Amino acid sequence: MEKYIEVNRDLWNKKTPVHVASEFYDVPSFKKGKSSLNPAELEALGDVNGKSLLHLQCHFGLDSLSWARLGAKVTGVDLAEKAIDAAKELNSELGLDAEFICSNVYDLKNVLDKKFDIVFTSYGTIGWLPDLDKWADIVSHFLKPGGTFFIAEFHPVRWMYDDDCVKMDYSYFNIEPIIEEVGHSYADKDRAINQLSYGWNHPLSEVFTTLLKQNLQVTEFKEYPYSYYKCFNNTVQNELGYWEIKGIEGKMPLMYSIKAIKPK
Repeated sequence: MEKYIEVNRDLWNKKTPVHVASEFYDVPSFKKGKSSLNPAELEALGDVNGKSLLHLQCHFGLDSLSWARLGAKVTGVDLAEKAIDAAKELNSELGLDAEFICSNVYDLKNVLDKKFDIVFTSYGTIGWLPDLDKWADIVSHFLKPGGTFFIAEFHPVRWMYDDDCVKMDYSYFNIEPIIEEVGHSYADKDRAINQLSYGWNHPLSEVFTTLLKQNLQVTEFKEYPYSYYKCFNNTVQNELGYWEIKGIEGKMPLMYSIKAIKPK
């Protein structure tokens, strides 16, 4: 597992400066006050003012800082040093009081000793983790009794298909690592990266089972036929401004979300 994590850490360290400079993340607008959060998480978590929030796999912190702007006491965690450095720089520049920690999710108990009202993770996170049992243990460990866990993620059905969503390349139940040579980032396809990556497609049954084994009580599950982000090929924009697969609009799930509560 350590080999996979180190290769992916290197990948995200290479991606971070590309992402910070990209139109996709639009950091200048963020600095002027634009939120990076989406309706799914805003509606599910409601008023976060005064609540402690742990953001797992926070990248360079835009969502973490958006929650901080809403009054949450935020701790963001990511494995890439350059991402955490960029997050800390933004936090300081904007005069916010979020905390950022560089750590692999699995090792977080070694470097953080707090409990949180909310544990949050979103959009392109668990696909980088080989072991969801360990991940769910981390989620439960850091949640206060009565606390809320929320994940919004790209749907595993999407990852069965090739980049253009034309041909099925992988089994829904594939448990082996998906090894790819990454030539560029979704955020800027003109900037070369050229780096190996390891990913995993986790079926919904696995996600639910790992959370239920931690005695978390699922209160909400939603699926969406669109993506908030133009990060896939062969997409068209719908009337809401979100992105669907061209030719099969409304027919394929592209995202899902789960909300769960830790019993008191």
